[in-house]
Amino acid sequence: MAALDAHLAAALARIDSRHERRRLAATALHGGGRVARGGATLIDFSSNDYLGLATHPLLAARAAEWGAHHGTGAGASRLVTGTLDAHLALEAKIAAFKGTEAALLFPSGWHCNAAVLAALLKVAPDALLFTDRLIHASLHAGAAGRRQIRFRHNDLDHLGMLLDEHRDAPGPRLIVTESVFSMDGDRADIAALSRLARAHDAFLYVDEAHATGVLGPQGRGLSAAHPGAVDLVMGTFSKALGGFGAYVAGAQALIDYLVNACGGFIFSTAPPPTMLGAIDAALELVPRMDAARATLAAHGDHLRARLAAAGIDTAGSTTQIVPAIVGEAADALALADALVAEGLLAAAIRPPTVPPGTSRLRLALRATHATDDIDRLADAIVARTPR
Repeated sequence: MAALDAHLAAALARIDSRHERRRLAATALHGGGRVARGGATLIDFSSNDYLGLATHPLLAARAAEWGAHHGTGAGASRLVTGTLDAHLALEAKIAAFKGTEAALLFPSGWHCNAAVLAALLKVAPDALLFTDRLIHASLHAGAAGRRQIRFRHNDLDHLGMLLDEHRDAPGPRLIVTESVFSMDGDRADIAALSRLARAHDAFLYVDEAHATGVLGPQGRGLSAAHPGAVDLVMGTFSKALGGFGAYVAGAQALIDYLVNACGGFIFSTAPPPTMLGAIDAALELVPRMDAARATLAAHGDHLRARLAAAGIDTAGSTTQIVPAIVGEAADALALADALVAEGLLAAAIRPPTVPPGTSRLRLALRATHATDDIDRLADAIVARTPR
């Protein structure tokens, strides 16, 4: 450790000079879109618990029930003795939810993307990888060591041009994007992406982490409105579904390949029964939550209208994620601190998570917020934004 002490101190000093130091803060979720932190109760506009399921009693009860019945851990990786009947039954339920032939569980969303994309690229050394410039860090990790041909964010004309430029290159094409982008809160055009992929015989990989549970028919994601349009759908249970874990869904051959070639699946201990129980309960509840989804959408529309009227940039958001672009990291931190003093928790997002000059408050709304909560947030932000 001593050999690195000076280097660690210098690295932290550089982070501090850019106002980019992160620190952990103990936080407890409450109902109604509230959290407890530092002895105070705050209205929470930072968590991804979009439907309020993280504190739903059915999820807690089923997690406890499955833990009592199956134990607290799976005991091994899936290919050894870690596969329970519960894993297989839940994967079948996920596939039905997503309208695909098969599905596969993973411990977390970051783990899933990094492991699955790496496995797909391994199958063809000459594969060409086309990625939206704003894809999640986990996808960049999965693409490590491979050239990414990046297209401008949600610019399908640019993607089409790049595909045409590489038309004569050998190897399969992979297009990787998200359906809802986690920092800007805007959406990809799944139907148009699919048409472009088919025209160029490309494989389409869509991360639905922030759409699962919230958007599409019965909350099944944007891809569910276009059956067969996406080759691989990834999503998480740690956001709108209130628990933990992730999945990929697609053709049976794709899932069979991942079982045999995805190192992140093969060498990881299987997800524990308590996690599976919470997922099972969420999948039972989510299809019936159209009213909550409508409330969430209305909250997003209302907040965007309030911020737009004050000239605050919301980066093309159309979802429950509404960024309020501030600009410099220090200014975003100052605004977030000022809001905490008023009982409002809105995390400041800074580089390297977002590009320099686009530091922001990433406002994550919940169906359990009241309209008065949204107005209180908008009033506080507008009052502190230079005109």
